[in-house]
Amino acid sequence: MQAKEPENKKPIINCHTHIFTGDHVPPYLAKTFVPWPIYYLFSLSFFIKVFRFWYRGPYTWQFKPWYRNMRKNIYEIKMAIKRSAVLPVVRTFIEVLVSIQVLFILIDWLSSLANSSNSTTGKPFESTRLWLSQHGLLFIPASTIGKLLLILLLFIFFSTGRNVVLFILRKFTSLLGVLPGPKTKELFRRYLNIGRFSFYNNQLRIYGRLRNQYPADTGFVVLPMDMEYMGAGKLKEEHKYHQQMDMLRRIKQKDKYKNTFFPFVFADPRRMLDEGSKHFDYVIDNGKVILQDCFIKDYIETYQFSGFKIYPALGYYPFDDTLLPLWKYAADNGLPITTHCIRGTIYYRGPKQKAWDHHPIFEQASGKDTYEPLLLMEIRNRDFTTNFTHPLNYLCLLEEELLRKLVAQSRNRKVQELFGYYDENTKLKYDLSHLKLCFGHFGGDDEWNRFMELDRDNYSAQLVKNPERGVQFLSNSYGKPSVSARRTTGLIFP
Repeated sequence: MQAKEPENKKPIINCHTHIFTGDHVPPYLAKTFVPWPIYYLFSLSFFIKVFRFWYRGPYTWQFKPWYRNMRKNIYEIKMAIKRSAVLPVVRTFIEVLVSIQVLFILIDWLSSLANSSNSTTGKPFESTRLWLSQHGLLFIPASTIGKLLLILLLFIFFSTGRNVVLFILRKFTSLLGVLPGPKTKELFRRYLNIGRFSFYNNQLRIYGRLRNQYPADTGFVVLPMDMEYMGAGKLKEEHKYHQQMDMLRRIKQKDKYKNTFFPFVFADPRRMLDEGSKHFDYVIDNGKVILQDCFIKDYIETYQFSGFKIYPALGYYPFDDTLLPLWKYAADNGLPITTHCIRGTIYYRGPKQKAWDHHPIFEQASGKDTYEPLLLMEIRNRDFTTNFTHPLNYLCLLEEELLRKLVAQSRNRKVQELFGYYDENTKLKYDLSHLKLCFGHFGGDDEWNRFMELDRDNYSAQLVKNPERGVQFLSNSYGKPSVSARRTTGLIFP
């Protein structure tokens, strides 16, 4: 018997939707993954052009009569070889010879790339090379074109030889240390994913395709991205942030989408500083932020965008001084903030600033009841940018004691006025305890592994025992303070 559907079933809400195109992504994502100037060769814009060329050109060949005739002829040749008593042996002999040549061509290239010509891993291959040469079985072309043609011949026509060569190369490259690491592979998969959708260079078209995969009344929370400040190259004028947002506005204003399309505004403190009052302007009225004519007011109050998106891995803390008035406005008006907090491939590609050597708020013990700013010793971009995304940074917004410390440090008197700051020992008149936060991608594989170790993790145990309350970071099980804002230690950032 089929289960009966509930009468007032609520629609699905996809709360994390991206429809920005590959054109909105900076070209040099490979920066910090591969050394300068090699990352220029891995330009994302070049990959997008290649994918678009492929889907508009060679990909369409399979639907043309001449292609079908060619496949028919190839099939007949293959079957003639397979049904012959002699030709399969000849084919196998040719495949083995071609595979040998291609294997040594690729090994030579990889060895030169890894500077490992004197490596002990090359000795077995060199002795094999000598034996093959002495018996006339090794005849690698001198020209690069000849080598490339042999590689193409193997990869197109000889699947068995291709698989054997790739298997040996995986073993060889792992010994040389030139095999891409997991982060590089993740970046490559990101390139492929962007490339797959590069044919769609319009956000409306991507959204239309997405809607077709869901029930008609499904709602979509659409999260834009502003990657112009991540240090991975410049975008073309027609693909910059404001053009991306303008397209979202036009989609939102369509009658058939206005009740199911919920776009957010991306907030980056560097853009807010660069564009000044044109981007975000306000006055204070009894502890409230009253927006003046500006970009934020247009998109939130006029165009009815639904909230804010931030991506701290691009190079800023979620409690940046410039963002505090915006978060006060969001909290007072019930607007949600979706933040990215997983480790990934999209992060700041520029140099680590000196100010990022220590955490602005958290401190660590330095001996005999003295404390100093928490030292953040990560060096590589993919490591130190996790200091921006760490979920415990949001305690600096939600816990009044930590927020007070932030406001005290602010050089903007307007920020101190907004929160009713008096001094470091007096509670703020207004705080952000009512801020609505959504942690996008909260908990990667590594975090889930740690979460499952309940006997070692007090915070995990609190979540399990008190799911309705969550974790109390600054008090013990009796509700009394266990650690002050001043004594928040390095244990927070493992």
